[in-house]
Amino acid sequence: MKFAYPSYLFLFWLVPALIFFYLYAFRKKDKLIKAFCGETLYAELVPSVSPGRQKLKAALLLGSLSFLVVSLLQPRWGFQWEDIKRQGIDIMVAIDVSQSMLAEDIKPSRLERAKRKVYDLCRMLEGDRIGLIAFAGTSFVQCPLTLDYGAFKLFLDYLEPDLIPVPGTAIGQAIRAAINSFSRRERTSKALIIITDGEDHEESPLEAAQEAKKEGIRIFAIGVGQDGGAPIPMKDGSGGFKKDGRGEMVLSKLDEAALQKIALETGGSYVRSVTGDLDLNKIYREDIRGRMEKKELRSTRKKRWEERFQWFLFAAILLLVSEFFLRETKAVRKK
Repeated sequence: MKFAYPSYLFLFWLVPALIFFYLYAFRKKDKLIKAFCGETLYAELVPSVSPGRQKLKAALLLGSLSFLVVSLLQPRWGFQWEDIKRQGIDIMVAIDVSQSMLAEDIKPSRLERAKRKVYDLCRMLEGDRIGLIAFAGTSFVQCPLTLDYGAFKLFLDYLEPDLIPVPGTAIGQAIRAAINSFSRRERTSKALIIITDGEDHEESPLEAAQEAKKEGIRIFAIGVGQDGGAPIPMKDGSGGFKKDGRGEMVLSKLDEAALQKIALETGGSYVRSVTGDLDLNKIYREDIRGRMEKKELRSTRKKRWEERFQWFLFAAILLLVSEFFLRETKAVRKK
């Protein structure tokens, strides 16, 4: 036998508490009546009250309470094996951690917005495996594909620009890192979500996207940033902004055209990051879950225990009804 809610076990303390209460109440009641009318008149004044029936009514209430507590615990015994199949999609998330992602045209920063989007994505997942890639001038797989969303979030917490010392933004390398992270034996159920401002510093993102298409990977891009651009804060915390060789302030702009080409090359889609979940609803619910083929990610067997609380609840009600119809007084014969 096992219980679904063992936390209710503490309610059993009510039973001994009520037992002591009834013992005290019965004795106190007898003492008060006898003190009021005396031993001689006691039998004459209360001839019909049956102490035995009073005790039986108390026992029925205690039994009903006990069975009610057991039913709240939801006892279960006997089980059947149930096959559980989890279907979903393998999703790699590539987040740009280059210095341009520190720009604050998106509050509190582009990188923080990107991380918050992925946290929201984790809440939406419906049994999919998810992995994490960090990229700047080069790429690293921070978390391989997993169903452990808690572990995934731990890696996500540590994403900072200092994580990758190579400056720049190499989207093509991030795509190739994702290609190597997926199983080569399958040609479906593979999605790559790239979250970046789109400023690429190499010339091969489209070629990498074509390679991904051959492997059956669809790329979905989320652009983070504003059209007008924004200065890039210095990482040293001095409060200054990055400047070029001529001493002019560098403005980082969102390159939506490049991201759209990369996504459309593989049959994916592009959205700009917005406040709320409209962008994630488009990318995940409509495009990934709505249009991509799902595969079986895990098949397990689970014990399905049979619920038995009904018997104890029935016994509690039966005892309670019996207590209600049982009278404390006994029939008195008329002389």
